[in-house]
Amino acid sequence: MKRRLIYLNNAATSFPKPKAVYSAVLNCMRNLGVSVGRGTDSLTTAAERLAYETRVLIASLFGIKNPLRIAFTYNATHALNIALKGLLSGGEHVITTSMEHNAVWRPLKHLERTRGVELTAIWCDGEGKLNPKEVERHIRRNTKLIVMTHASNVTGTIMPVHEVGEIAKRHEILFLVDAAQSAGSLPINVNEMNIDMLAFTGHKGLLGPQGIGGLYVREGVDIEPLIHGGTGSHSYLEEQPYEMPERLEAGTLNMPAIAGLKAALESLMRCGVENARQHEIALTELMLQELSGIKGMRIYGPKRASERVGIVSFTVDGFDCGELATSLEKRFGIIVRWGLHCAPMAHRTVGTFETGTIRASVSLLNTDEDVIALARALRKICNA
Repeated sequence: MKRRLIYLNNAATSFPKPKAVYSAVLNCMRNLGVSVGRGTDSLTTAAERLAYETRVLIASLFGIKNPLRIAFTYNATHALNIALKGLLSGGEHVITTSMEHNAVWRPLKHLERTRGVELTAIWCDGEGKLNPKEVERHIRRNTKLIVMTHASNVTGTIMPVHEVGEIAKRHEILFLVDAAQSAGSLPINVNEMNIDMLAFTGHKGLLGPQGIGGLYVREGVDIEPLIHGGTGSHSYLEEQPYEMPERLEAGTLNMPAIAGLKAALESLMRCGVENARQHEIALTELMLQELSGIKGMRIYGPKRASERVGIVSFTVDGFDCGELATSLEKRFGIIVRWGLHCAPMAHRTVGTFETGTIRASVSLLNTDEDVIALARALRKICNA
């Protein structure tokens, strides 16, 4: 009998998906199979309805008043590049944190080199926590943007987005949030949090397929398009339309992925984000308890599960992270991720840049048994 794999790499891509996601993707490819805005027939109308209904679900999830302010992207990285490169022309000052994913840090360093954008990265503490007062202390006269993650993909640390949003609003500075690790796990309301732009992806906590994400842009914020081309509407214009979402959606949309995302959102909303969050906290608390008793175990990030999303990064004294992660899969069928997780500054912040960490991350579809199996396997390896 084939051994069941235990998948604990959901911070990279959640797996498996709700069954309805697979059905929706296949149904779209078999029975819809057309593109938004590329016709006036009944199939195209159905595709347009599907895309709009998906925007409505996203808007409901994030407290967005106008669903047309949501542009579909390939993923959160794509969304962040659109926002950063479309906002910053040169000479502006940007504040970020030391816990950012390369999806934020690399575009900012590119803009620093090519456009003269000034950067300040606020250093977080050893658990990856940010002091909002440090953000306010580093504001300059030319500060245009604050950009930060909602939750670290390395330690799971939940960042003080609400407090930073209040600071940004008070100083009339734009606020961009990377919700790659928080969408679907943490409640998000862009109005209550004073978020001007929200970048998210569908393939993590939202439980959708790869290849679909989005960027919310508040009314009154204008972003220069990253990509120019056909939108299926306003074809008489020589320039990209100003209307959202077409302004940021040049080219053919990934309709099978949008269909899958819609099904995933419906599944998530039936469960409820708050219920999903409580499940995540329970699994994370169990993992922290089970792992903490293992000899040589070092766990990084907040000590309380309520202060992190469903991510636990760790090292074990005397063991190479890569060899340990490989052993977990080969001997016990447990999939985790090891290394720097595309976030080298975060690893510098918590002191693991030289070694990396092993990251175990849960989703709504994981169980207590998965977490207990991980701890049992680690005890066998480390005590051998």
